[in-house]
Amino acid sequence: MPDVKADKLLGIGLYTPAEASRLLRIPGGKIVRWLSGHHIGGRHYEPLWTPQVDIGDGRTYLGFRDLIELRTAHAFMEAGISAVMIRRAIVEARRYVNDERPLSTSTFKTDGRSIFFEIATDDGDPKLIDLFKRQFVFKRIIEASLRGVDFENSVPARWWPVSRDKGIVIDPERSFGQPIESHTGVPTSVLAAAAKAEGDVDRAAMLWHVSPTAIRRAVEFEDSLKAAA
Repeated sequence: MPDVKADKLLGIGLYTPAEASRLLRIPGGKIVRWLSGHHIGGRHYEPLWTPQVDIGDGRTYLGFRDLIELRTAHAFMEAGISAVMIRRAIVEARRYVNDERPLSTSTFKTDGRSIFFEIATDDGDPKLIDLFKRQFVFKRIIEASLRGVDFENSVPARWWPVSRDKGIVIDPERSFGQPIESHTGVPTSVLAAAAKAEGDVDRAAMLWHVSPTAIRRAVEFEDSLKAAA
């Protein structure tokens, strides 16, 4: 973790590309290329957007909004939309959404063939604008890329990476956006490490003054990340 004043990161979160890769299951090299720009075949590709966090050491870091924006951008690419088109969509969408990271706002949608964002019409019927053809189409919801995300005023506020029932949340207002057990607020990495060190869930729970359920949730989540690596 870089040396940076903690108060600068409150409510923003902080992730290295490796940490983001672990959470999003996107190769770290891709994350760096998308957020730092790169050259291929003698052509330069600009970053998709400027990350929230700049430590000043020349390396790439992400904030929570970057994390969710990347999750959405990656889902678009998996649906066959190129990075070039996504960059164009971001530029266009900023004009309408008034947000530097429009893909992760709750109004943004895609049908897998083109990119749309949702607007409210005068008759109250939500519709989607095709950012490239600039045509209105009726609402077609594909929300998988934003599943598990809580929004406040259309902006991502927290992410339940498995499901709300599993009790693990990523919230930039808590523990600098690291995955935590939601009831205790303790990072899952800490609880899982305690369980491993003690070799016993109940003893780890007693030492950390949390429930055995919290320990098990953390261990299950951390194990799932390792299994997907």
